[in-house]
Amino acid sequence: MIRIVLVDDHPVVREGLRGMLESEPDFSVVGEAGSGEEALVLVPAERPDVVLMDLRMPGLDGVGAIRRLPGQRIVVLTTYETDTDILRAVEAGATGYLLKDTSRAQLAEAIRAAARGETVLAPSVAGRLVHRVRTPAPPQLSAREVEVLRLVADGSTNAEIGRALHISEATVKTHLLRTFSKLDVSDRTAAVTTAMKHGLLT
Repeated sequence: MIRIVLVDDHPVVREGLRGMLESEPDFSVVGEAGSGEEALVLVPAERPDVVLMDLRMPGLDGVGAIRRLPGQRIVVLTTYETDTDILRAVEAGATGYLLKDTSRAQLAEAIRAAARGETVLAPSVAGRLVHRVRTPAPPQLSAREVEVLRLVADGSTNAEIGRALHISEATVKTHLLRTFSKLDVSDRTAAVTTAMKHGLLT
């Protein structure tokens, strides 16, 4: 039997999952938790083979609970599939990441795979992770470089930027040259446009 603990702050979701999973001959739901805090008590006590963990819950969220249950096979089951949510869960140590529109058969197979120690990902989630790995990381600007570039975007000259930030005009030029290099551009307009494209400026 594969022993399962359900962690979700919605009782109706837990009830539906329990009914669905216990119809499988090799599954046994041994406990339910309504929060990350409850999971930290229940999971070590029950020692399940697999935990199905909701991501967003009041108080301690799913990622926080995953971090504090190292070595436990935890499959995230959520409605959210943003890059940030996926990466946080995987980096915290999640065994898998599934969406709540997963079919009953897919969920059952994913739980069995997780119990065997395999990684299980919804196809859309796997695609996002592959894209993220293949896409170069956006350039990183220092806080001062962002300040300078923001003033450039407002139309300020180097002299005006220097006065606003209480630095010399030469220092402003140095910050801009470093920014141009990091963004791989050669002028102020391209620097602002590129920074906005990468979300470094709003």
